[in-house]
Amino acid sequence: MAGRVMETGETEPQMNMKQITEGRGISSEKENLQRPPVNPYLVLFIAIVGLSFGSFLAKLSDAPALIIATYRNGFATVILTPFALFLCRHEFKNLSLRDGAAAFVSGVFLAFHFATWILSLDYTSVASSTVLVTLQPVFVVLGSYIFLKETVSKKALLAGLLAIVGSVIIGLSDFRIGGMALWGDFLALSGAVLIAVYMLIGRRLRQRLSLTAYTFLVYGACSVTLLLMDILTGTPLAPYSAQNWLLFLAMALIPTIMGHSLLNWNLKYLPASTVSVSVLGEPIGASILAGIFLHEMPAGLQVIGVGLILIGIYFFMKLQQ
Repeated sequence: MAGRVMETGETEPQMNMKQITEGRGISSEKENLQRPPVNPYLVLFIAIVGLSFGSFLAKLSDAPALIIATYRNGFATVILTPFALFLCRHEFKNLSLRDGAAAFVSGVFLAFHFATWILSLDYTSVASSTVLVTLQPVFVVLGSYIFLKETVSKKALLAGLLAIVGSVIIGLSDFRIGGMALWGDFLALSGAVLIAVYMLIGRRLRQRLSLTAYTFLVYGACSVTLLLMDILTGTPLAPYSAQNWLLFLAMALIPTIMGHSLLNWNLKYLPASTVSVSVLGEPIGASILAGIFLHEMPAGLQVIGVGLILIGIYFFMKLQQ
């Protein structure tokens, strides 16, 4: 009977209005669910502070770089395990094969990012490697536009390029290319592409997976991949000093859980390009820590580069809000 009444058109406008009202309610509810509980830019700042400790703590360790990456992610996975098993049991039971596979692939890309960046340091300078790795926002912006349909305004794009220029200026004094350094430069650039893919996958999956579930799966996959790399390259898994084990734990807690995990938290609420450009602030934090604790004072060009990065990040964030 209801179907016939609708066919006559008598109650159709009323039903449509009801459907529209209900639809708006559902849409509004979904929007509320996507609203962050705290200011995402504040969380982003805390994440960058955490990431800044990565190179500083790694420099205090005399373990091989690949081992540092392995235990950094491995310890983070162990720390997250009880939380994941207690809080995410229902989520894991309903996890689709596609999302699980995507999270695993994200972890593999993160592992290969560590591997290519670390290996690049054997062939090229630290500055050259750092400059090329920090080009990752270019690939994130491009990938976001192609795969996520996220656009960046021209003014914001210019601000992001300004921040990248600042990063390049920081490394100009030690930048070199050609010969064996060319292979190292290629590896570093590959590291930029790999971390960009990691962020793009995270941007998509964080719309469906909780932070704990996503980071547990990604760090676990990353750890297993790095462990296989250690075995294949003959890198010894032990013994290491007590200081090294404490540094591995500190790197799991600060640059990984506090740094990478909070970046992944932001990927649910902010465009991947915004999160990516903000990472350019990591060298600034690392330089401050090095100056305070290691007495490594920045040169004139580095100060200029830092200023450009800060200006670029500020205007990129402001224009993308």
